[in-house]
Amino acid sequence: MSAVIDRVLEAPTASGNWRRAKAAKAAFPARAAEGFWRTGVLATAAWLALGLLTVYWPNKAVGFSDWAYTDEFGIAAIAVGALLLAVALLGSRAGRVARVLRPAGPWLVALPVLFAVWEIATAKLALLPTPFFAPPQSLVETYIDDWRRLGESLLHSARLLAHGFVLGALAGFLTGVTIGWSRIAGYWVHPVLRFVGPVPASALLPLAFFFFPSSYAAAVFLIALATGFPVAVLTWSGVAGVNRNYYDVARTMGASERFLVLRVAIPAALPQVFVGLFMGLGAAFSVLVTAEMMGVKAGLGFYLSWAQGWASYSNMYAALIVMAVLCSGLITLLFKVRDRVLSWQKGTVKW
Repeated sequence: MSAVIDRVLEAPTASGNWRRAKAAKAAFPARAAEGFWRTGVLATAAWLALGLLTVYWPNKAVGFSDWAYTDEFGIAAIAVGALLLAVALLGSRAGRVARVLRPAGPWLVALPVLFAVWEIATAKLALLPTPFFAPPQSLVETYIDDWRRLGESLLHSARLLAHGFVLGALAGFLTGVTIGWSRIAGYWVHPVLRFVGPVPASALLPLAFFFFPSSYAAAVFLIALATGFPVAVLTWSGVAGVNRNYYDVARTMGASERFLVLRVAIPAALPQVFVGLFMGLGAAFSVLVTAEMMGVKAGLGFYLSWAQGWASYSNMYAALIVMAVLCSGLITLLFKVRDRVLSWQKGTVKW
């Protein structure tokens, strides 16, 4: 009996020791991560190897002058390797730079390997035919020599995308809320949405350019159409799927129909709305490029068409990278907006 009492009296101490041991074990990886960065050393070796390979392995000229900015690209790779070595050796003393670079460690190793394979297959051995394939330093040349035209194209595309996406998102959101809330609206609008929505917006290019007064207005309409369909469908699904008990509780408290829509239905449907916005952004970007290549005389799509027509494939690859950065940046921005708007649902939204 006394042994049992002793174990009961010692239980809080044991529990406290167990908690402290668990906390120390959990903190050990964090403290270890603040020390020497092994992945950073490996990334340093990869970037230094890329730089030395680029500078000291002569390029193979194929029917034209040597690739410009080869030495500059190699020196830049060596500088990146030196920076990573400093961060790896400093550990936690590197501060914010270390906190930003450490999670990207595997990518910092993979990127120079990919660049090295690209460099060898193009500039060093000319295994890939020119001018269809160009080495990495050709992109550097494009960004340095043609940054003004690329910047103007980026601004035109961003403006066109903003106009079409915002209009399409608003129209799709209002349509989705209407057909999700009203049975009469759902009866008349839902069949039209199912009939017109799945048609690719790019297939309507000839009609849009005929009916609208300018190619810019036609492109805005097509982008809005591509954006509005997924937003309307997902918003409708979110509003229609709200738990009816929420409405019953609100009605017992004297809530009006307007309150039910604005304070119950729409907030509960917001996760679905953001799914539709993400899908609409991808569709809008595809239509944007198509419209700019066929009708609008400005933007990244027009730049792509121009570069392909003049066989400037390095310019084309540079524009594709700018497009990828633009789309990725907009998606990241939309994620930030979603996290801010849905902060009250933190922990329940996993995507």
